[in-house]
Amino acid sequence: MFIAFDGFWENVSRYPRYFIAITLGIFFYLFGWLAPLLKRPVTAIALIGFFVAGLVFIAFTLRAMLGLSPV
Repeated sequence: MFIAFDGFWENVSRYPRYFIAITLGIFFYLFGWLAPLLKRPVTAIALIGFFVAGLVFIAFTLRAMLGLSPV
């Protein structure tokens, strides 16, 4: 027995748009929350430093987990 799913592919095609909308919403919310901190040079440098340190930490962790290079 074949059951027809009306609009199945239309619903599936909505998921990428939903993902992009959620991602942009989170980005804009966080940027709005962090924007006042970027106005002062001291907090801007600290915030950028934390961001870079987080990216470096993730990169080193992934390299060690995947065995890409000896750490």
